[in-house]
Amino acid sequence: MPFVLYLLGLAVFAQATSEFMLSGLGPDIAHDLGVSIPATGWLTSGFALGMIVGAPAVAVLGARWPRRRTLLVTLTVFLAVHVVGALTSDFTVLLVTRVLAALANAGFLAIALATAAALVPDARGRATSVLLGGTTLACIVGVPAGAVLGRYLGWRSAFWAVAIISLPALLGILRSVPNRATGPTVAQRFGMTRLLAVLLLLGALVNGATFCSFTYLSPVLTEVTGLGVGWVPVMLALFGLGSFAGVTVAGRYADRRDDRLVLVAGGILLLGWCAFALTTAYVVPTVALVLVQGALSFAVGSTLIAYALYAGNASPVLTGGLATAALNVGAAAGPLLGGLAIGSGTFRGPLWVSAALVGTALVVGVASLKIVDREGPG
Repeated sequence: MPFVLYLLGLAVFAQATSEFMLSGLGPDIAHDLGVSIPATGWLTSGFALGMIVGAPAVAVLGARWPRRRTLLVTLTVFLAVHVVGALTSDFTVLLVTRVLAALANAGFLAIALATAAALVPDARGRATSVLLGGTTLACIVGVPAGAVLGRYLGWRSAFWAVAIISLPALLGILRSVPNRATGPTVAQRFGMTRLLAVLLLLGALVNGATFCSFTYLSPVLTEVTGLGVGWVPVMLALFGLGSFAGVTVAGRYADRRDDRLVLVAGGILLLGWCAFALTTAYVVPTVALVLVQGALSFAVGSTLIAYALYAGNASPVLTGGLATAALNVGAAAGPLLGGLAIGSGTFRGPLWVSAALVGTALVVGVASLKIVDREGPG
């Protein structure tokens, strides 16, 4: 893999760390800026909204820019707003910086996916795994490190750390990314095939299932499994390790573009969520399934995104934008559905919702096999 892909992965690591780190910084931000803890939830919601809107928007608006310029502009904006966020004492300003960071993040990821596909056109699965590996590493390393920095040096230090991590990626992009145009005309970019639409829907469903259970893993472990609060970070890290392994392994198989392989993995993923829901009162299977489901969830999800990049080869930038938006629609909808399930009276609810979402994806995938066979995955 070209070294520049790992620099892009470093930027994705910084961006994913920024997206998730507020889960451990909310109370400190609320105290420092004089707002309620629920109000800090707007920082997360604003980021999610910016991610959903930003990816296709930047893909269209930056269509005639060279990819290097678009990557540099979006990453520079991302870095700059974190500096502003670290310096501000106004909650409204901080909220605006979160929305702008999300817009830049989404646009960067959309162009990065297209750039990765262009750099290694015959190994897009592996290239995608390098980029999404940055997200999984953020769960393992970045978010816990941000929480530690926030605890001992204040929440602003986490914002400074994200900005500092982004700097070498910025310099690397300036030196290493080819200065090529982003892609075809607007009319060409909007020529979405049925196959691409199905793959994006499947990606949203699987990612929704992942974040539905991951978001509420802590209360599931403490209230149902009976683990102490001190075990929660360990289990979250275990899920992250599984996800990193899943993304890495899937990258080597996704380039085979065998739809049967992903359907089999999806079936195992469905069985895993059902088994998790049924056995979560027991420690040993719970520990095993946290690792396994992390691996399978990100393996299937990243494979679907790689397939989408192959299917949208004629319009790589818009495909990257739509893939980013699809992932974030799932990341936003999954926790909402999981919260409704918990509200119905059971902490196992998110696990069953995850199973239902993956089951729906399987039904849609099987029903779409004729489309896959007729149009091909690329």
